[in-house]
Amino acid sequence: MKFKTRLVVTFVTIIAIPLVLCAIAFLVISIYLMNVRNGYPLKELDYSLITKVHMLVSHQLLVDMIIAMILILIFTGWLLTRWIQKSVFNPLRELNVAMTKIKEGDFDYTLQTDAKGEIGDLYRNYEDMRLRLKESTEENAQHEKQNRELISNISHDLKTPITAIKGYVEGILDGVADTPEKKDKYLRAIYNKATDMQKLISELTVYSNVENNRIPYNFHQINVADYFKDCVEEVGMDLENRNIRLDYSNLVSSDTVIIADPEQMKKVINNIISNSVKYMDKKNGEIDIRILDELDSVRIEIEDNGKGIAQKDLSKIFDRFYRTDASRNSMQGGSGIGLSIVKKIIEDHGGYIWATSKEGEGTCIHFVIRKYKELTPNS
Repeated sequence: MKFKTRLVVTFVTIIAIPLVLCAIAFLVISIYLMNVRNGYPLKELDYSLITKVHMLVSHQLLVDMIIAMILILIFTGWLLTRWIQKSVFNPLRELNVAMTKIKEGDFDYTLQTDAKGEIGDLYRNYEDMRLRLKESTEENAQHEKQNRELISNISHDLKTPITAIKGYVEGILDGVADTPEKKDKYLRAIYNKATDMQKLISELTVYSNVENNRIPYNFHQINVADYFKDCVEEVGMDLENRNIRLDYSNLVSSDTVIIADPEQMKKVINNIISNSVKYMDKKNGEIDIRILDELDSVRIEIEDNGKGIAQKDLSKIFDRFYRTDASRNSMQGGSGIGLSIVKKIIEDHGGYIWATSKEGEGTCIHFVIRKYKELTPNS
């Protein structure tokens, strides 16, 4: 029942009950006087006696009515007060307690009701607010935890190559690298470590844009064969320095075109390969890049012969900050955001991505991008 309706019922009850009871009392007295009058013949009726009786009855009736009205008003007021207290003030008191719990950060205090009207709406709105605040608070707590973890990983990732670079430079300055071969080895190691740092900084920049949903895209028509050939040549130099063999095969026609952002797609390739290199546990590392034709789409496969991923972890590797083995991954570096960025970019291109893997044998990342086809007038 709506609060306005409750007030109307209360007002009508306070006014109506005394009026109804007074009307009943008047009716009873009138019937009584009529019976008295009809009990005597008119010619023998003592009008003075009747007048006295009538006055006495009227006076007593007035006193009784006043007393009755006072009692009725007291009883009605008490009854309606209890009703209003139970239906309005008690729910408001419970709602106040619930809001205090919210203020204290307790989002598990529930209010359940089947009531209709304003009170029922208040309860239901409170529950909606509580659930939203609880969900938002949990998301913020998780986000803060992930940010702390990210900062910790970044600190480790930056400290490791900086320490290595410092050590190699000191070796060169102190004359430890006393032969051209050693000096070349040290310089290559410095270059690799600097490249790792550059990739990490680039990854963080992309992550910041992902968080704000502001990845800058500049889509173009890209020839698949030419684009991936250039990508392979670029990453091939770095893999060669790391003694990892790169195999490349293209099975799509030379005129196959996709719509993509060249820079963002390059981030996809680099992040996937960096992840493969990071967890390569074989002395003779291998990475295969295959471009496959699938009618209306192009599928790209990047496969390595690393340590592989357990089946229980395979579906989660694209989740932000997820790491299959925190202890080992922290030693090998990694912010835990590389593959989540890859998934975001691929999905923004209208494609989809997944992974297959066998522990001890390696992992293959697959992603699909639709081909570009010009519409003809008859299409």
